[in-house]
Amino acid sequence: MDIDRRALLAGSAALGAALAVPKIANAQAEPLGTQPSRYPDGAWEVLDPRFSKYMIGNTPLQRQWSGALWAEGPAWNGVGRYAVFSDIPNNRQMRWDEVTGTVTPLRHASNYSNGNTFDFEGRQISCEHSTARVVRYGRQGPPEVLAETFEGKQLNAPNDAVVHPDDGGIIFTDPGYGSHWYYEGNVRELELPTSIYHIDASGGAVTRLTDEIFKPNGLCFSPDYRTLYVADSAATHHPEPSRIIAWTVEDNGRRLTGRREFATLENGFHDGLRADVDGNVWAATGFAGEGLDGVHVYAPDGTKIGQIKTPEGCANLAFVGEHRNRLLLTASQSIYTIYTAAQGAHIA
Repeated sequence: MDIDRRALLAGSAALGAALAVPKIANAQAEPLGTQPSRYPDGAWEVLDPRFSKYMIGNTPLQRQWSGALWAEGPAWNGVGRYAVFSDIPNNRQMRWDEVTGTVTPLRHASNYSNGNTFDFEGRQISCEHSTARVVRYGRQGPPEVLAETFEGKQLNAPNDAVVHPDDGGIIFTDPGYGSHWYYEGNVRELELPTSIYHIDASGGAVTRLTDEIFKPNGLCFSPDYRTLYVADSAATHHPEPSRIIAWTVEDNGRRLTGRREFATLENGFHDGLRADVDGNVWAATGFAGEGLDGVHVYAPDGTKIGQIKTPEGCANLAFVGEHRNRLLLTASQSIYTIYTAAQGAHIA
């Protein structure tokens, strides 16, 4: 399977009409059509009875904003009640305000940043494509560089990151998408195998955890931090299907053991991942086609139990809001929200 990640998939008119919502005062949610949708919203699809408990029958999928070229990397800041996300080709980070519903520029010339997260001190961590770095923003001044090389070689193009609560160590993926074309970074030969790394919080040492993965993309911990899930979007550059790979987390993330395939996707690929408090994995999905793009939800045993369908391919997602029960989706050119009866397991 050969998928061109640059070829954005358009949502169909029929699906757009099915997901149509009215403009809401003071929310700046752009309508998907001229008429509101009949509840339950057509975005929901229950594939297994276990998913029914997470579906809310009287909530719509809302497009909050459009104007990106490829929206990515959302992370929730509970103190500021906003989410940061990246518009990679436009080389900027954007800010969605939960209170007003507005989207405004946060940083321009962001070094084509992709994934973002917040650590347990509220500092923003970003994965930069053009500089091939992982950085952390403090209270003021330029960002602190946390990782840019391994064994004397430049990183490929870090993609996404998570933070372990016990010691603040950071795990990040390095698939190299930001090195394949100028559209999302720089063009250069990859010096390192596509890998997953750990950054030690105390000394800053960078350790390779594994290179047993074709294109390590989005990642998340299980609710108890004992399992790490990583999306392998292999299909973009290899004759392999997209998969979600799981590892057992040892020593607060300094080692990964027991590699196993958690789920396989026949069409398209999974990108960003989030877990809910019940251990389900919510996987952003793009380039799979109409009726498949959006969010695929997997039970802890790896069974796909439900979907939330979007008019555009979905790159990433985050649970946001006071109760972390609202999904924010970065979907190609737009961002969407939908309330769920699930609750995100982690703060960012």
